[in-house]
Amino acid sequence: MSGSGEAVAVSILGKEYRISCEPGAEQELVGAARFLDARMREVRGSGKVIGTDRIAVMVALNLAHELLKEKSDQDSAASSANKRIRSLRERIEIALNDSTQLEL
Repeated sequence: MSGSGEAVAVSILGKEYRISCEPGAEQELVGAARFLDARMREVRGSGKVIGTDRIAVMVALNLAHELLKEKSDQDSAASSANKRIRSLRERIEIALNDSTQLEL
């Protein structure tokens, strides 16, 4: 989110960070920071991970896993849709060929 715009103050786990972002993207940055803060508080609240660095790494790994799973699911859905479209196209071509032969 770095950019040439003004710095926006966000708070994550009670610590303030000033982050530069593009003009007009301030609300997106604040929303992302709130989301990250909530996820980090969740991990910290579990009591299984201690230390801000470790919490940040765990959250980053969880988010990366979720992102990759979502991408895989979308790729799978797109592949399924493409197969269905090919099948429908073949059926249409067969129907058109049958219709053409009847006319001759």
